[in-house]
Amino acid sequence: MSQYQDDIKAVAGLKEQQGSAWNAINPESAARMRAQNKFKTGLDIARYTAKIMRNDMAAYDADPSKYTQSLGCWHGFIGQQKMISIKKHFNSTDRRYLYLSGWMVAALRSEFGPLPDQSMHEKTAVTSLIRELYTFLRQADARELGGLFRQLDAAQGADKQAIQAKIDGHITHVVPIIADIDAGFGNAEATYLLAKQFIEAGACCIQIENQVSDEKQCGHQDGKVTVPHEDFLAKIRAIRYAFLELGVDDGIIVARTDSLGAGLTKQIAVTNEPGDLGDQYNAFLDCEEVSADALGNGDVILKREGKLLRPKRLPSNLFQFRAGSGEERCVLDCITSLQNGADLLWIETEKPHIAQIGGMVSEIRKVIPNAKLVYNNSPSFNWTLNFRQQVYDIMKADGKDVSAYERAQLMSVEYDQTELAITADEKIRTFQADSAREAGIFHHLITLPTYHTAALSTDNLAKEYFGDQGMLGYVAGVQRKEIRQGIACVKHQNMSGSDIGDDHKDYFSGEAALKAAGKDNTMNQF
Repeated sequence: MSQYQDDIKAVAGLKEQQGSAWNAINPESAARMRAQNKFKTGLDIARYTAKIMRNDMAAYDADPSKYTQSLGCWHGFIGQQKMISIKKHFNSTDRRYLYLSGWMVAALRSEFGPLPDQSMHEKTAVTSLIRELYTFLRQADARELGGLFRQLDAAQGADKQAIQAKIDGHITHVVPIIADIDAGFGNAEATYLLAKQFIEAGACCIQIENQVSDEKQCGHQDGKVTVPHEDFLAKIRAIRYAFLELGVDDGIIVARTDSLGAGLTKQIAVTNEPGDLGDQYNAFLDCEEVSADALGNGDVILKREGKLLRPKRLPSNLFQFRAGSGEERCVLDCITSLQNGADLLWIETEKPHIAQIGGMVSEIRKVIPNAKLVYNNSPSFNWTLNFRQQVYDIMKADGKDVSAYERAQLMSVEYDQTELAITADEKIRTFQADSAREAGIFHHLITLPTYHTAALSTDNLAKEYFGDQGMLGYVAGVQRKEIRQGIACVKHQNMSGSDIGDDHKDYFSGEAALKAAGKDNTMNQF
């Protein structure tokens, strides 16, 4: 017997116990409402989605072609429409997640207005967006099931059985969210408190980076400052404790290192003996050997192997790492994080280059054989130019004639139909599958895609509607495409919940219900 039928039976039993006071209660209506509200709390969601991610991680370990993907979403409606589209096109949500970008929260969700990605937005903004996303995803479940219930009521015989099977096997729109906690918004206690809010809202996976919290920068900007390993590990442990306290034992932590592009540190690490973690961190500092009599007022000095070393300190009071040490620092960061409680890694790179990423992962896997990455397929990369230049360099190294191309100008439209550009586009198309296989990337995401799609579609509509196309700019550019592509929100009243409301009016008021979906509802035109 299905859960739906079990619920009908259970409510019927309750109704019988209550006697005549419950005469107007329909057990099947109550069972439908239960089916439309599968997840009662955010913790229910976190536990459910954590198991999905853990199973997906194991599947990837067995077969790297089973990588996972997500798109960054800055509003509940955007996340909802994404998952509705995925179900429509693929009849499954397997290995498709949502990503919640701190950058988009700062730029689009702060009460201060648009902000740079520097942890300046309200701490509660990310939690609010997690809650909002899951509210919209749960509403998508309710809307879809409501439509199936209506079909069930109208169907007969075998059709009725087929629809009931769809209800019993309903695929939820609720999927894992990878939520960005930036650098933790303060000390380890602040990180723990905020992580609890994330988890209570439904997040099963939290991403944290090793930058200094009060100096945090976007991963694709200059001026990044990292912290010693022990400071970062304390925050990883704080997140783990938050998961355990709330009973989400499978919770996932993504440890992000910005060391590849971070040339600075605010602190010199504590070290107790040669070769310990603090000593390894300090060994990357850009130092010069000095004698005691050459010391200046206020100089900071390290002693290593019997020598006095003066780290290069900037006027900002930050210390500088040795040039060219970024990849080595990334590898140490990743190994240390996995050895101390992180589950997945994020290496923020300056370009999408499989050999570079794979080289670092290969070093990490010498110590942690099943190390896996979450990778930002970032809109901050110029993908077209990067891959055309990569192909140009390969062609040149292979001795092919590249005289028809100017490397610095390969973004130009004049190259679009050339062999080089076509080859580069194919490498972009297969980048995720290739890097999942060759560079240990378990999860591919685009941080800010819906920020850019919103801007692009709005620009196209504004150009047409406010120009000489007038209303045709909307009809031809938006509505006609919605209808022909079967976009659910073309029936925007239905999407906003009007049919769900009508069903509830039926349950609550019976024949006296005043419904919105009558013959005069213009939504019936679609």
